[in-house]
Amino acid sequence: MDSRANLCAIALLVVTGCGTSLPRYPLRDALWVDDDVRPFVVDCRLEGKDPKKPKSAVCAPEDYESPFAWDGVDSMVFRPVSRFFAVDPAGESVNVNAVDEVPDSSWFTNRLGRHPMTPEEVSKGSCENDLLDTDAPDGTWVIDQGKENGANPGFRVNVPGVGKFLLKADEGDHPERATGATAIATRLYHAAGYWTGCDSVVYVRRSLLRLTPGLKYSDNTNVRRSFGEKQLARVLKGATRRGDLYRLVASKWLPGRAVGPFRYEGTRKDDLNDVIPHEDRRELRGQRLLAAWVNHFDSREQNSMNTWVAADKRRPDSSPGHVRHWIIDLNDCFGSEWGWEEMSKRINFSYYFDGGDVLQDFLTLGIPERPWDRIQRSEDGDIFGFFEAEEFEAENWKTGYQNPAFSRMSERDGAWMARILARFEPQHVEAAVDAGKFSQAKHRDYLVRTLLARQHKILARYLARVSPIADLAVDAGQLCAVDLARASATFPPAVFRYAAVARSGVGLEHAEAIQVRTEEKGRLCMRLPRVASDGGDADDDASRYLQIELRNGASDLPLRAFFYDLGPARGYRLVGIER
Repeated sequence: MDSRANLCAIALLVVTGCGTSLPRYPLRDALWVDDDVRPFVVDCRLEGKDPKKPKSAVCAPEDYESPFAWDGVDSMVFRPVSRFFAVDPAGESVNVNAVDEVPDSSWFTNRLGRHPMTPEEVSKGSCENDLLDTDAPDGTWVIDQGKENGANPGFRVNVPGVGKFLLKADEGDHPERATGATAIATRLYHAAGYWTGCDSVVYVRRSLLRLTPGLKYSDNTNVRRSFGEKQLARVLKGATRRGDLYRLVASKWLPGRAVGPFRYEGTRKDDLNDVIPHEDRRELRGQRLLAAWVNHFDSREQNSMNTWVAADKRRPDSSPGHVRHWIIDLNDCFGSEWGWEEMSKRINFSYYFDGGDVLQDFLTLGIPERPWDRIQRSEDGDIFGFFEAEEFEAENWKTGYQNPAFSRMSERDGAWMARILARFEPQHVEAAVDAGKFSQAKHRDYLVRTLLARQHKILARYLARVSPIADLAVDAGQLCAVDLARASATFPPAVFRYAAVARSGVGLEHAEAIQVRTEEKGRLCMRLPRVASDGGDADDDASRYLQIELRNGASDLPLRAFFYDLGPARGYRLVGIER
């Protein structure tokens, strides 16, 4: 990765003493695309569950089945205990480029965080044109896989010419929440940069569905059961209805061959591109704030998926190929509840088993008031349970189980995600929420208000310490950037007081103040001082090195940007950013 290369270059300069008293960023562009999608070959094996059919060759990584019970016990008991006794300072994420950003990869791709998106693009999410047609003729949605267990029972349909979709219904006590949450949250995650599926709310007539005769499915205990008219009726009975139409969420089958969830720690040994421990990836650490925003408290490995993307799209089980990493099953967002109300109130504030909270309750006899003691349902947001903003604190938000990557989120990891969230304008949030297709306007409006209020709290916390200045660009000797804290109106206008200092020389010993000009929408510009001429010293000579330190008056830490002045003809080259 770029950050590792920079460290190596710095170490080399320090050891060899190459004529400079300070380490410098090398003269090269920041890495924006990771090479972890390089195709590699996997040894073939024979697989097949039907004894009446010959086994077929599979040339893809082995399927990983996440142990549901063990993962819960490990997350609640063994991992917290081992972390308590381990000497393991988290440090900073290692997959960060020279300008303090995360490159595009099989895990993450820069969307709203680097490129403007319209509300329409946010609303579309990852969905293309191959969507289900609810006006199709009767019997054209063929059910070829089913399940009636789980929080959101459902079934899969295979529509010729369109593809496979998993259809799931709502939870009975909260009509429209789970289906709407799935559609909305996947769009927010997609815009933020994660790989998510195409999830859309659909209203379906019963006659559109056709069961495959003799269909069976495996339940959570791997027992084979029938899925026929009786089981389908049970699924549809729990669905919200509009007349004779059933409300479901349709999740398009992920491309490639599913090979099981990814873990939030370690690496996958049979993925040759997976070389960075997952708990040290910034996109997984920083995801904690995105999950906090939408209250995706069930952020664990079972709600993720790896797929093998074969180079030959016609043969998904073939090699070579690469692994892609997806976030799936976001139906718990926006107020999913347990059967026990007191437990539901603690979601967002405490782990399922939280040793610290248990000990505090024991020592204080449970007398001090906790946030979950004050939390109340909203009349306008009744279907959203206890999803609210008044008691929400981004820094203290917790998942159900402890997440290894979330637990290692550093201040800079959080600031990185906060900069992305700052780019979600109200119209983006509204467009995503509209994908939930709520029947009542009060539910749509409540969710928009709550999301914007929670977003503001996240930004106020994580843009106040690390500099939120981004989008640096040099043109004709002028450096311009955007202060995302000012652009998002996170703090009052009077708070922002800009000051910039330019430092140059072999040891950056020459300092001069430069004037900062502010513009609308958080934009600011300044004229860079000339420190080198055309020709003469080598392009990467220390005499051409320039540091700009910029403070905005609202954040504790400054932004430092590093350039090489290549002379009036070629201008300045940005090579590094530190926050």
